[in-house]
Amino acid sequence: MGVMSVLREGDRRVTKRLASWNSPWGRPLLLAAEDAAENSKLWCGAAVLMACTGGGRGRKAAAAGLGSLTVAQVLSNAVCKQLYERRRPPVEWIPHPEVHERPDSSSFPSGHTAAAVAFTAAVAPVWPWAGGACGVVAAMVAAQRVHSGAHYPSDVAAGALIGLAAAALVRNSPRLLLRLAL
Repeated sequence: MGVMSVLREGDRRVTKRLASWNSPWGRPLLLAAEDAAENSKLWCGAAVLMACTGGGRGRKAAAAGLGSLTVAQVLSNAVCKQLYERRRPPVEWIPHPEVHERPDSSSFPSGHTAAAVAFTAAVAPVWPWAGGACGVVAAMVAAQRVHSGAHYPSDVAAGALIGLAAAALVRNSPRLLLRLAL
């Protein structure tokens, strides 16, 4: 069995398993997290809250988070989704009605996950407590993307990698620019 076959089978198994999860308290929480994260409302709101209540550290965390989120969204939505067209998971794998509310764009990668991880990974080194709080919500957003049938687990994993790369790029960009200038 080749690598791609193993990946497809893993995507199928994890998607079916997560999509069939039907906790009376969990599903509403996942839906609320996804709704709040739509169009980055949640992360922009978190940045405003950090900037207004966290002093200099809060402003620095907010700026790092928003910068990383922006880079991640460009990489995931404007670059990767244009380079690789992947259909959403089959409707038959998803046993609940949210499956009919999926986007038409490419499934690969998860832009929601990329943004959530980028924001969290940029905030955490600056303000660990806020980064931890964001991390909980980012994990919920990532799980919801598979639960709803919007993405395969591998799409979410790729989005998380893009988010981590975006946060590292933003964190290191001042040093990189200084090296280029010298």
